[in-house]
Amino acid sequence: MPRKRATIREVARATGLSPAAVSYALRGIQVSPQTVERVRAVAAELGYEADPIARALASGRTGMIGLLCGSLEDLWQQSLAVGISRGLREHDRYALILDAVGDPARERALALQLRDQRVDGLIVQPLDPAAPFWPELCASLPVVAIGDSLRGTAAEVVFDNRRGVTLALEHLRSQGHRRVGVLTPTRPSTPDRPADVHVMAEAERLGLHIDMASAAHGPSGATRAARDLLTGARPSAVFCFADSIAYGVYAAARDLGLSIPGDVSVMGYDDHPMSGLLTPELATVDWNIDGIVSASVRLMSEAADGRGERRRVVQRPTLRERGSVADLSLRPG
Repeated sequence: MPRKRATIREVARATGLSPAAVSYALRGIQVSPQTVERVRAVAAELGYEADPIARALASGRTGMIGLLCGSLEDLWQQSLAVGISRGLREHDRYALILDAVGDPARERALALQLRDQRVDGLIVQPLDPAAPFWPELCASLPVVAIGDSLRGTAAEVVFDNRRGVTLALEHLRSQGHRRVGVLTPTRPSTPDRPADVHVMAEAERLGLHIDMASAAHGPSGATRAARDLLTGARPSAVFCFADSIAYGVYAAARDLGLSIPGDVSVMGYDDHPMSGLLTPELATVDWNIDGIVSASVRLMSEAADGRGERRRVVQRPTLRERGSVADLSLRPG
């Protein structure tokens, strides 16, 4: 016969605490670490498991956090989703992960759907930061934005894209590159994002000629866009706004009989672990994904619990110089 589920009152009696204090301890808030450890040990001994339905009815919270990804075809965003999901679980919350597939209209529909499902909060890497629905949405539930800033968020982890673009383009220029192809996941239906705008501004400052083109995150779309870019008046280097897009450049170069970096240099933008396994290794910009995950989970947990003031964390990048970028100044002629 199955054992009856232990209740929070039984844990309270065994620990000598109130049910409210036990609830706080199980969630790791408002009590000392020693109390958290003691309560969780007793709960485990008694076989206590939180009843999600009862907890939601009592607290008005579901324990679910919406995680809205711009495109899960981007390998870096996949890693981000895995990290955030695991991090939320450590805070006794669960991630409801949805994919906007690079479409701003779908992003809006999914964001409103998550709100209507009464998630406790939303973590989003917005495709269209300027969309007019964001302030209204942020007023109805806690939102943590990753990447670009949104009006009205509870907190945000903002990428210093100006610095990231500058690192990449200055590195290419220092290696003698003057004509640079840029592959961006931005669609014609998506307003210019800050990173794209920074490319044109920095190109003018550095005296670079830029060939800008859209490329999907998926292997076939990125390879097709890269093949078009490398056919005809070929740039000496290609800068990609995602490492997953840069992998498409590697595939296109192979199909066209071009060597990297002998015929064309390649740079990525997010330092996915796979980038160090390529031949040659992909030069890229590292955004410290572990730091982004940690900050996002912490800020979301605080916001969902109604704790803390609005915070803004600025994530600064570092350059990873690797073998996919040739030094043209060393070549004769």
